[in-house]
Amino acid sequence: MKFDKFWNDAKDELQGYFSFNGFLVPEEEAEQSIREGVTFKGTNILILVFAILIASLGLNTNSTAVIIGAMLISPLMGPIIGLGLGVGIEDFELLKRSMRNLTVAAVFSVLASCVYFLISPVSEGHSELLARTSPTIYDVFIGFFGGSAGIFAIASKNKGNVIPGVAIATALMPPLCTVGYGLATLQMNYFFGALYLFLINSIYICLATFIGVKLMKFKKLESAVPQRARRMKRIVYTLAVLTLLPSVYLTYSMLRQERFEMNASRFVSDEFRFPSTQVLSHSASMQNGEKVVNVTLIGKVLPQDSLELALSSRMHFYGLQGAKLNIVQGDGGRLAGNGDVAGHSVGQIYEMAQNALMQKQEAIDSLRQMLANRQEHDSIASRLAPELRVVFPQVAEIAITKAVFGNIGNGDLDTINMALVNYARPMGEAQQKELCRYLEARLRVSQIRLVQVDRQGRQSSGR
Repeated sequence: MKFDKFWNDAKDELQGYFSFNGFLVPEEEAEQSIREGVTFKGTNILILVFAILIASLGLNTNSTAVIIGAMLISPLMGPIIGLGLGVGIEDFELLKRSMRNLTVAAVFSVLASCVYFLISPVSEGHSELLARTSPTIYDVFIGFFGGSAGIFAIASKNKGNVIPGVAIATALMPPLCTVGYGLATLQMNYFFGALYLFLINSIYICLATFIGVKLMKFKKLESAVPQRARRMKRIVYTLAVLTLLPSVYLTYSMLRQERFEMNASRFVSDEFRFPSTQVLSHSASMQNGEKVVNVTLIGKVLPQDSLELALSSRMHFYGLQGAKLNIVQGDGGRLAGNGDVAGHSVGQIYEMAQNALMQKQEAIDSLRQMLANRQEHDSIASRLAPELRVVFPQVAEIAITKAVFGNIGNGDLDTINMALVNYARPMGEAQQKELCRYLEARLRVSQIRLVQVDRQGRQSSGR
């Protein structure tokens, strides 16, 4: 018995919190307020154009404060609330007038924004523009809850700051500005993405208004036709569902990307721990079904192939199976070209540059050594000339070189020292052997092959 009394008291108390009695203005007053906001003529259309230009300036300069100001000025909420009221009370004249005025307002807004961006010297898209081109299911919730707050605020005696807050939260102006930007710059991804966001906001504000009108039990128009009203409700529900579906897919794609990035960050944090090498930056991207994890390292250069093989085998433990791992170590040119150094400290960039310079210096030293060896080889003949003139007067000209011979049968390569000799007069076999031994001792090589050539460089014979 006591429990039943406690339950009934608690239920009555809870219902009292959600009771509309005494908190709503008369229905006629609320309807009149909405009907007046539907009209788009005279000063309303000028205010709309000024608001869209302010929003365009805010998007162009990437200024959040200016964009918020444009949202507060804009009278776009009126026709959308009017649509919901028209469906809720089955006033089809109001419904048609709201639809016509909303279309006119949207067209004027897009044209004004398009003209602005055509003459604006700054045509690059900023973050505030980009944020209006990838709507998700969260935008659906924002539009619905914002519209719900809006209709109850209009019908409430104590309106407070709800209407300005709804104007900011639902953000009707920035998507229309971005549509104009996409049209002006012929970037259809901006155009369709922002247009879809505007449709989401409009349809779900309208749906929330319709549900709010039903909850507050607004009276239907006496001349309403039931069959027509049912058909209109089906259209509203169908549009709401069709508008919702792409946002669900976009939300799923966004969550997949975020999960992939989180897994990649955890993988890099756990696995890329080396004593003399640190992670400078990392990124994870999913494009056209391909997953890529890019990691830039600075410090001691590690064996590239072994590193990628070892770490790639660990990726499936972090949910990164099928992803490609790219590791960049100390190549300053590649980093600068890809923009990976952006956002890092001067010390990190300096260390990376020093590492790149060391690698280039090593390559230069190696090339210098090769060049020195080549020059030494070319000068051998001139150094031996005085001795050869005395010991082997039969030699008129000599050139010392190296040749790489490939075995036709097994493909093995062998480097052979060669002496190209032009004889002033014939030289016997025994003397040629003596010449070979002399050159081997003088050049400090284990074996050398003599090749006889004439003055035109044609090979005559070899030993």
